[in-house]
Amino acid sequence: MQFCDECGSVMHTEGDTWVCRSCGSEESRDSQAEAAMTTQDGQQDDGAPDVADATQDSTETMQEPCPADDCDSDRAHYEMIPKPGGSYEVRLFTCVECGHKWRDS
Repeated sequence: MQFCDECGSVMHTEGDTWVCRSCGSEESRDSQAEAAMTTQDGQQDDGAPDVADATQDSTETMQEPCPADDCDSDRAHYEMIPKPGGSYEVRLFTCVECGHKWRDS
């Protein structure tokens, strides 16, 4: 991807020239520099990165009865997760006994 030195917009190619669609500025293409640019062609997708469960090693617990039918625990790990849009946070619970997960309603 090439950016315009004049206005910072993304440029496109027209033959041997980079052209800015915003301001019309032109730059000569450099085939050696373009060959060194990183592309997604040929890259391998290793899938999503491993993410540790934030509640696994958490020492923060609170008194919260587990809603699982077969569990009598009244303690749960918890974490606060921001809700999309940033309007408020959601509290997520994980039972310390059975590992059942639920969110604050």
